[in-house]
Amino acid sequence: MSVAKRHHTVPQFYLRGFANGERIATVRLPGDQRFVQSVRKAASETNFYAVAGHEDGPDVFEKLLSSIEGDASRVFTRISSGTWPLELEDRWTLAHFIAVQTVRGPEQRRNMEHLAAQVARMEIGYGGRASVRDWVARNRGISISEEQAESIWDQATRPEGPPIKIGAIAHIEQMAELSEALLPYVAGRPWTLIRFGRRSLVTSDTPVGLVPHSDSPPWSGVGFGTAWGVTFPLTRKLGLLMSDPMLLAQNDVPVEEVHAGTFDHAEAGTARMEQFFNQTTIGSASLWVYHHPDDESFVPAELPEPNPVTMRMAGGPAEFTGEPIFGGPDTRDGPTPEE
Repeated sequence: MSVAKRHHTVPQFYLRGFANGERIATVRLPGDQRFVQSVRKAASETNFYAVAGHEDGPDVFEKLLSSIEGDASRVFTRISSGTWPLELEDRWTLAHFIAVQTVRGPEQRRNMEHLAAQVARMEIGYGGRASVRDWVARNRGISISEEQAESIWDQATRPEGPPIKIGAIAHIEQMAELSEALLPYVAGRPWTLIRFGRRSLVTSDTPVGLVPHSDSPPWSGVGFGTAWGVTFPLTRKLGLLMSDPMLLAQNDVPVEEVHAGTFDHAEAGTARMEQFFNQTTIGSASLWVYHHPDDESFVPAELPEPNPVTMRMAGGPAEFTGEPIFGGPDTRDGPTPEE
């Protein structure tokens, strides 16, 4: 059997909802590169999910994702055909697809690398220059020379931290864990289907958008548990808004009623709603925005800078002096590079 090497981080069936046949317009943030490409090439990387040596082939996880996408595509078809609200099984299928899409992309792997690098930076920096050899011995089980220790110190204490690469297996393990954790925060919200006529939606390499509460401080972060709403453009003409469940919770509405779609409804899209969706989608994008070739007018003239890492770790000194902090080296085990 042939092995799939082109792995899509945003499904092809989903991108076709924003394409003209098999052609989709592509914008690389901040907008200086714009071109039309095939859906097959968009949002794909060679062997991104490859599991080397797996008995079912290196593309075993890519095939598992294809199965999830196949189930979701049938739900998309039902929605496009007029079915709303969804049956319970279809609702959970779509909620699972959205949760998986949130954590499957390259930006999630870059987030993992960033966080691991920052933790390693602080552990090595706090321990001081003289403790680098001990840190490597604890975390890698090897002995290094003073010259190697000096090189590691120089790399590890840079603002970006040491060069740590996360492999597909670690990403897949986190994907499985996080998608299950996110599922209640997707399925447990009231869903509103927005149907657009003359106006259109765009999508991106990270199409799930989080909307903060209006009174949230601008410096505060927003997550699935704290977001007022979650947006997901289903197609260029259909948007899904998953709104705040707190009012229902405060009135002791059983979550089973929410899951059953009791509070779901549909409404016609407006210009204001189109702008809200597209601004949220583009604001959540990492590197790429995708749209139908006829919908360029719905892409704002001013676009944000690329955001390769969408989750950042703050804290720690800007520079390390080489002296131990807190009276001595930190003896905790830290993250190790994973090939």
